Amino acid sequence: MRKVLTTITAAALALGLAACGGDGGSDGDKGTIGVAMPTKSSERWIADGNNIKKQLEGEGYKVDLQYAEDDIPTQVSQVENMVTKGVDVLVVAAIDGTALGEVLETAESQDIPIISYDRLIRDTEAVDYYSTFDNFEVGVQQATSLVDGLKAKGKGPYNVELFGGSPDDNNATFFWEGAMSVLEPLMKSGEIVIPSGQTKFDQAAILRWDPATAQKRMEDILTKTYASKKVQGVLSPYDGLSLGIIAALKGNGYTTADLPVVTGQDAEVQSVKSINAGEQYSTIFKDTRELAKVTVDMIVAVGEGEEPEVNDTETYDNGKKVVPSYLLEPVAVTKDDVTKVLVDSDYYTADEIK
Repeated sequence: MRKVLTTITAAALALGLAACGGDGGSDGDKGTIGVAMPTKSSERWIADGNNIKKQLEGEGYKVDLQYAEDDIPTQVSQVENMVTKGVDVLVVAAIDGTALGEVLETAESQDIPIISYDRLIRDTEAVDYYSTFDNFEVGVQQATSLVDGLKAKGKGPYNVELFGGSPDDNNATFFWEGAMSVLEPLMKSGEIVIPSGQTKFDQAAILRWDPATAQKRMEDILTKTYASKKVQGVLSPYDGLSLGIIAALKGNGYTTADLPVVTGQDAEVQSVKSINAGEQYSTIFKDTRELAKVTVDMIVAVGEGEEPEVNDTETYDNGKKVVPSYLLEPVAVTKDDVTKVLVDSDYYTADEIK
């Protein structure tokens, strides 16, 4: 496969250089990369798509970028079309990590390399590499920031509620397990209590990471459990859920002054503004520019007949194989860190997150 790709890439590059006077392949002469993203409803995925498209085009590739708006059949159809068109590499951020096996096996039969992007594709051998963040560490950082925020408010025990991510997203269980590695000892000691009694992932999970579902669940918990007490902390694995949770809290009489410590992830604009306003306590920053760079480096290496750089060959078993992975480090962000982490790095301007 790699020999074929190398030959194709070298021939295309030579033709491009001859035609363009050595411009480094800026007209897409290295081939076409199919990029399947889950949704535009989250600004995080818009940033991912834009970053990977820009960087691939800078390397001389054409890019077929598609969003499926969290509809599994749409994503399957989009990937099928990319395979039919004969893309040179597939990059897939799956809506449901178990739903793409058949179409990816078709891609594999046509020697199309497949990179699982941020969300692990499961239950198929037809995935070559995985680019992502250290998802267990994301959960550790979320729980650690939750505990730090609680301790800053005074002594425990603390009333906390737990939210999980989408059960069809492999990352969600890593986030949960990372967080529980921090929280379970405190739950056992009684320093943290879960008044709702909902301590299992399947009780806390929010399908498709839907903010409205999270808001409704928080409202139900408040109505049933908190008539005579206050919730002091909420483990939320994603900024969109955090905003829904905060909306539920405000709708039940909480003010900015007495909102619980609420975590998050992805450093989305609205949540960073909420952090600056003293509402959401923290988020986890995952620099999509760096994730795009790692993924593009993988594509370039495969095209040149080389093994892409990976730094984890043990953690990500998708049920059929352990997928060679490159893990990036996440960064926890509270109000004190916003300027240093998000503005000074040029991820946002100061005006964007006022």
